[in-house]
Amino acid sequence: MKNKTLSRDFFRQPVVDVARSLIGKQLIHQIGENWVGGIISETEAYDGEQDQACHARRGKTKRNAVMYGPAGYAYIYFTYGMHWLLNCVTGAEGYPAAVLIRSLHPTHGLEIITKNREGIKPALWCNGPAKLTRALAIDGSLNGCDLCQKSGTLLISEGITIPDKFIQATPRIGIAYAGEPWISKPWRFTAQVSSSKIDE
Repeated sequence: MKNKTLSRDFFRQPVVDVARSLIGKQLIHQIGENWVGGIISETEAYDGEQDQACHARRGKTKRNAVMYGPAGYAYIYFTYGMHWLLNCVTGAEGYPAAVLIRSLHPTHGLEIITKNREGIKPALWCNGPAKLTRALAIDGSLNGCDLCQKSGTLLISEGITIPDKFIQATPRIGIAYAGEPWISKPWRFTAQVSSSKIDE
């Protein structure tokens, strides 16, 4: 799995391109000797200080500093006083852009995920950005980690190819505060395939 880790150049692409290309890739967290993770099925792009839905819209802060660094690093932040959300930094260093990982189809470490999501139906284990971080035990201690480092414990690797006809681009969720044109930007990407097809 680590031999298939995505390269730095992959993340240096424009953020919208990365968000689309991440569909079908594998997000993996190594916990001890175990691998926990799955196939990415939903993403959202956030593009620089001009994007009024982006954390960088007010400039660089201690919280969003990782966004201004090199591509291929994890930007993990705490929200609503209870949830960790995972993003991948993209583009040129100094330009704050990142992709939010919103959903995935779990494929590895299902026993661990079952414990982390005890009492939750499997279909609801990872179908949201806060749900997947809880399922994979991803938290703020991993903020700033290098997703391209093969010796790392959190990485994104090659996965499966999902044809374009099964990938839908729609506006992002929960950003009414941003105003237009940002509300309507089709920067949310989802895989319109069943779990059984992903397992194949």
